[in-house]
Amino acid sequence: EHLPYPSICVYAGSADRLEILPDIHKRKARMSELASAFIALPGGFGTLDELFETLTWSQIGIHRKPVGILNTKGYYNPLLDMINIASREGFIYAEHQLLLVTAAEPGDLLDKIIDFQFPDGIERWVDRPEMVNLQF
Repeated sequence: EHLPYPSICVYAGSADRLEILPDIHKRKARMSELASAFIALPGGFGTLDELFETLTWSQIGIHRKPVGILNTKGYYNPLLDMINIASREGFIYAEHQLLLVTAAEPGDLLDKIIDFQFPDGIERWVDRPEMVNLQF
């Protein structure tokens, strides 16, 4: 049945409950509350929105959970290239880039998620002593 508003399914081996939430913001907050980790599969705008919001929440200290991308057949290569450019240009710190783990194979990604260590110095986004001199 088509639902007129977002919903999430909570899995524990098999679907054991369906939670229907009134809007996308409550849905994302609830998923974040329930999750032990986050994995983005190939997707569109909604997937990218959730991926970057989850990364930003980690960067600003809302959670300390691993965030992963399953880069099936190189789907996310252009996005990962853009993240590398943003890092090289000084918009993303190295420790913030470490918040994102990637792998092409599900088993490899799960291993990285399990082994994930939250990076030190993550709060550096608040204090930027080496501000980049940008020329526009």
